[in-house]
Amino acid sequence: MSKLMIDKVKDFHLDHIFDCGQCFRWNKESDGSYTGVAMGKTINVNMKGSSLIVDNATADEFDKIWRHYLDLDENYETIKNRLSENDKAMKTAIKSGYGIRILNQDLWEVIVSFIISSNNNIPRIKRCIENLCERFGEFIGEYRGKKRYSFPTAETLANLTLDDLGPCKLGYRARYIIETAKKYVKDGSRKYESLKDDGITSKQAFDEISKFTGVGPKVANCILLFGLKKKDSFPIDVWMKKVMNHLYDIDVENVKAMESYAVKNFGDNAGIAQQYLFYYMRNKSLGGD
Repeated sequence: MSKLMIDKVKDFHLDHIFDCGQCFRWNKESDGSYTGVAMGKTINVNMKGSSLIVDNATADEFDKIWRHYLDLDENYETIKNRLSENDKAMKTAIKSGYGIRILNQDLWEVIVSFIISSNNNIPRIKRCIENLCERFGEFIGEYRGKKRYSFPTAETLANLTLDDLGPCKLGYRARYIIETAKKYVKDGSRKYESLKDDGITSKQAFDEISKFTGVGPKVANCILLFGLKKKDSFPIDVWMKKVMNHLYDIDVENVKAMESYAVKNFGDNAGIAQQYLFYYMRNKSLGGD
């Protein structure tokens, strides 16, 4: 399978996209590329100038799956200009993570991944998810010398016990995942996929997603943003509290004030603004520019 080259790709930076906390099954290779497992497939992506290099995917798969998954048809330049207009702080944040795009991920995977993310750090989240996939996902094949597995289905997880999940080291989240899987299967995936419809408000989707065991406000908003494409969602975690205080002088514990500020100033693109702000603060704290 030959590599694909997609020319003139703008506002796309590998580190910004795959290391901004929105996904957990993409890993950086020694050559700077990223290998990910998504949609039941394994691919590798790299950048050469303004060209996107895609390995282990056919042209048909790219057009039908990966173009949408990577959100390549969205005009992020327009969004960035709108967000940073009359906002010097946002300009600073965007400069740090200018190449972020919000991936169109599988909803079920997002639900489970962000339940696992609660009170957790990114390296550990990734390990827990890989443990889950290796034990209960389907074997996809070997790529770059490593066996790859799909994300386990809701039906599979719904039939597991706490003892089954023990080796995955999920802690108290194991019960949440089993109960969530049972509810997801009982209600049917169509019910939750329909929350993506434009006619469903973020408030309606938030209320529905919050019914899952182990899903609090932050996790619910992450699911809305990354799984349901509700771009006006504004997840607030420790990093966001820090950055809203640092750049906008909002009290670090005043979550309501942060949410109100986001609604008023970022509007329909609050979720994308959140990603720029999150990446900026996390990168700054980890010693980045």
